Amino acid sequence: MFISIFGSVEQGIIYAIMALGVYLTFRVLDFPDLTVDGSFVTGAATAAMMVVLGYHPILATLTAIVAGFIAGCLTGLLHTKGKINPLLSGILMMIALYSINLRIMGLSAENAIVKPNIQLLSQETIFSQFQSFWSSLGIDDTLSNFVLSLGSDTAPNTWGTILIVLLITFIIKMIADWFLKTEVGLAIRATGDNKRMIRSFSANTDTYIILGLGLSNALVAFSGALIAQYSKFADVNMGIGMIVVGLASVIIGEAIFGTKTIFRATLAVVFGAIIYRIIYALSLRVPWLDSHDMKLITAIIVILALVIPQVISKQREKKRKEKRRIERLAQQRELATQGGNDLA
Repeated sequence: MFISIFGSVEQGIIYAIMALGVYLTFRVLDFPDLTVDGSFVTGAATAAMMVVLGYHPILATLTAIVAGFIAGCLTGLLHTKGKINPLLSGILMMIALYSINLRIMGLSAENAIVKPNIQLLSQETIFSQFQSFWSSLGIDDTLSNFVLSLGSDTAPNTWGTILIVLLITFIIKMIADWFLKTEVGLAIRATGDNKRMIRSFSANTDTYIILGLGLSNALVAFSGALIAQYSKFADVNMGIGMIVVGLASVIIGEAIFGTKTIFRATLAVVFGAIIYRIIYALSLRVPWLDSHDMKLITAIIVILALVIPQVISKQREKKRKEKRRIERLAQQRELATQGGNDLA
């Protein structure tokens, strides 16, 4: 159980970067961007292809980020310059990226134009390189012994992976917090809130939409690149339903932690992604569910994340109304009592 949850936390932290990208479009920019399902694979495919060709994993990951940024910008151009519906723009780009991703992965083989997947089992990745440094410190044994002393039957093979993904994710989170408070970030937020208002200040909303979508998909592709190196493979179908996962992370985080400030909202998204992966892992331990029910589990989690907060909100509002009604009745009785005393 502990190992399963530990692995879910590791994956959740990586997926949190993707969820931050989804938050940027759906909540900040108010743009229903479905490019995510394609750009996630673009990041994974680009990074995996370059790693197989012998490029440094960090360079491969940075290239994946650029590829995701370009994909997002193209979606923005389809909407702003092509005047295509936002939802349709994302769908068109997602469809186009399916073929593009096949060709990107095909570059890793000499005699193939397209390729559906890439294996990285024998390749150096960001995680394997960091692990070689981490293992030399001898910290794993100390942490594992501590976990075993708490009563756990098993302990993770290494703690280095969760450390590096935590570091990367929270650096990205802090950069996102800083960016959204800059002049450009505030303009993007204003564009999402009220396009007419920001246009009245002679601001080019098209530019901010394109930039916002580019940055969002850059984060999504970054997450895809890390997942490919973490899982040791990239597959053309690994991005299916990723937008739902991102939305589930955002909704769960917001429902639990709130969104009063940008810092709190992005932190909620990060923890929402982790909680989602834990719920997902625990769901798979139910006897009558297996890995083929992944999409069903995801749909149920999203439905619950959407419905439960509304039910709780209605119950709270009902209690507030009942409390106000009781207070009014008490005031009326008090006034009636005072009126009776005055007449007496």
